Amino acid sequence: MRGSHGRDDAASIPIFAMSANAFVEDRQAAKEAGMDVHIAKPIDAELLKKKIAEYCR
Repeated sequence: MRGSHGRDDAASIPIFAMSANAFVEDRQAAKEAGMDVHIAKPIDAELLKKKIAEYCR
């Protein structure tokens, strides 16, 4: 996504990972894959809103 299709703005698009995998290594793997945020399921709606507000200013 970050470098795809020649879009100059691709690097600024926030990408959230949502998965049931909540171990430290799962979160690290998501970061290494280019995700900005990892949110474990079940989703905490307040945390999700906070992160969206933080990354989508």
